[in-house]
Amino acid sequence: MARLTAAKRRRLRKTSFVYPSRRAYPIQDKAHARAALAMVSQHGTPAQKRRVRAAVHKKYPTMRISGYKHRK
Repeated sequence: MARLTAAKRRRLRKTSFVYPSRRAYPIQDKAHARAALAMVSQHGTPAQKRRVRAAVHKKYPTMRISGYKHRK
């Protein structure tokens, strides 16, 4: 995973975060999306888990996400 320094994080668009207002859970690439999924699975509430999984699926539809039910 590419290192995300504070300066690089500040330059990211708001759309690169699951929670843009708090700039939490960056998902600008697949590696960071996987890290966000891992972090929320350990420390997130059920609502946060749903939101992060949905955001990752929306941005990377081909990525397999454990615990996410794909809706048709």
